Amino acid sequence: MTLEATMLVLDSSEWAQNGDYMPSRFEAQKDAVHMLFRAKTQANPESSVGLMAMGGAGPLVLTTLTDEFGKMLASLHSIKVHGQAQLINTLQVAQLALKHRQNKNQRQRIIVFVCSPISDEQDALIRLAKKMKKNSIAVDFINFGEEAVNTAKLEAFIAAIESSQNSHIVSISPGPHLVSDVLASSAITGNEPGSGAGADHGGSEGFEFGVDPSMDPELALALRMSLEEEEGRQRARQQSQSQAQQQQQPEGDTATETSKD
Repeated sequence: MTLEATMLVLDSSEWAQNGDYMPSRFEAQKDAVHMLFRAKTQANPESSVGLMAMGGAGPLVLTTLTDEFGKMLASLHSIKVHGQAQLINTLQVAQLALKHRQNKNQRQRIIVFVCSPISDEQDALIRLAKKMKKNSIAVDFINFGEEAVNTAKLEAFIAAIESSQNSHIVSISPGPHLVSDVLASSAITGNEPGSGAGADHGGSEGFEFGVDPSMDPELALALRMSLEEEEGRQRARQQSQSQAQQQQQPEGDTATETSKD
């Protein structure tokens, strides 16, 4: 299997709070990070993965390249959702992080989750893509949430950087599926040969949460519990809002009767 150094980049902007993907855009990314880390390190034990967030005041490297899942997990819990995403700046920082990889035999790859509108100009993205291609860096985009405004820019970037189908874009529309399920059977994880720019997915027949329970039962259980906890919080919020509305209604009726008297 390919020996790679991969930087995973989460979109932690304010747009990641939206709940149009289960359980939210941000939580969907966290679930997918678990799956992608396992996929990369199980494909080749000498591969390494780093983690970044693009949101807040600017791109932030949370975990340098590692093969230890515990470090990745700790960093995931520290991410705060706020601010705006800066794609070009983030890609430049990720490129620098890959440059400092200890094993120079590792091929360089950046996987970016994009769920907020891209503010960078398309021409500037293409120029950066050409520079990164010269440095033998592959880039994959997970395009979801704002596909209508982002797809053209991302496809142009992939067309400029792609070499022998080494870079991909997977666009995921909202639905009952999980983002990690779609990615588990995509070209990004090497399970869909031949998929390149413009690959579009609306669902998947893969394992629940993109994880084979027989291979990693503890991770599968943790992801299932995380989803159940999030669903419980959403139900509690809905019940609280419903009760608040019911309490307000009698007060309005009483006020009306008093005015009539």
